[in-house]
Amino acid sequence: MIVLPAIDILDGKPVRLYQGDYGQSTCVADDALVCAKNFEAANAPYLHIVDLNGAKEGNRVNEDLIYEIVKTCTVPVEVGGGIRTMSAIDSYIENGVSRVILGTSAIQDIGLLKDAVRKYGSKIAVGLDCKDGYVCTSGWLEKSKEYYLDFAKRMEEIGVQTLICTDISKDGTLQGPNFKMLEALKNHVSCNLIASGGVRDLSHIKKCKDLDLYGVIAGKAIYEKTLDLKEAIRIC
Repeated sequence: MIVLPAIDILDGKPVRLYQGDYGQSTCVADDALVCAKNFEAANAPYLHIVDLNGAKEGNRVNEDLIYEIVKTCTVPVEVGGGIRTMSAIDSYIENGVSRVILGTSAIQDIGLLKDAVRKYGSKIAVGLDCKDGYVCTSGWLEKSKEYYLDFAKRMEEIGVQTLICTDISKDGTLQGPNFKMLEALKNHVSCNLIASGGVRDLSHIKKCKDLDLYGVIAGKAIYEKTLDLKEAIRIC
C-alpha cells in the first residue's frame, strides 16, 4: 500500500477544509512547492494534489503552480479539481502529471470519461466522493442521485482502474476514514482503491493496509503532526 500526502490548493496556498466546506478552510503552509519538496524528502511514493478553486469553478485555476511542483519534484503526482475537458487532461499529462483525477465530469460527461480511459488507461482515476452514500460533484457542493456502490461498478465497467474514495463527512475530522464504506467497495469492485478523508494516525494507516487497499491519502494529520509521514511510509 502507498501513502499519498495531500496538498489542497486554494487561492495559490495549501489549505485544509473541514468536511469539504470552503468556508472552513485553514492555511497549513505558506508555499505549496515547499510542502511538496518536504514530502519528497520524506520519500513519499506519490503526491495527491487538488485544485480546490478548480473543483468549484470547473477549470484549472492553479495549474501553473501545479506544473511547477511537477517539474521541480521527482515524485509522481496525481491531480484533481476542475478537470472537465480532454484538453485539460491532455495538458496535465503532457506536463508530467502521472495520474489525472476526474470527479464531476465522471458523472456529468460520461463520454469524456470513456474517451479519457480509452486514450490514457491507468493514468485516469475517478474521485468517488460521497455523502450519506451518494456521490457528490462540483467541489463536493452538489449531491447526485447515484449510490456509491452503483457508481463504482459503473466506473469499473468503463475501465477505470483507480478510485479515490472519500466520505465527505469524515474529511478533515481526524476521526478515521469510513472503513465500512471502503470494505463494501473492496468486496464490490476490483479497482485499485485509495482511501481519503479522516486519517489521523498510524492506526488508521494500518487498518487501511489490513483492508488490502492500494493506497491511503493523508493531509491534515501530517500538517497537525498526529501522523509521522516517514513512519507511515515505512510500515506500508
